[in-house]
Amino acid sequence: MTTRDTSPIDPAVQAELARLRDSIDNIDAAVVHMLAERFKCTQQVGHLKAAHQLPPADPARESHQIARLRALAENAKLDPAFAEKLLNFIISEVIRHHEQIAGAAEN
Repeated sequence: MTTRDTSPIDPAVQAELARLRDSIDNIDAAVVHMLAERFKCTQQVGHLKAAHQLPPADPARESHQIARLRALAENAKLDPAFAEKLLNFIISEVIRHHEQIAGAAEN
């Protein structure tokens, strides 16, 4: 079992932590807004696919996007496996939305 030092944190360290956490909060907000924009575009794709009886999933496009994102992640010094997991999660949500749109178009 480890014990935690209960001595007061240096004010300079507290200030640096606060600065870094503010940056993280701003980046998190930007990520959420970018995802919202991405999903607005994929909703439009879903409506277009439904209108033309195209399947909700496009495995060739998905494979291309995964390879592209892995390369981008590597160049950005981000773990490509993490980037792939994130994109796979996003893709599964997009497909689910496209299936819902297609189902609504059939009714």
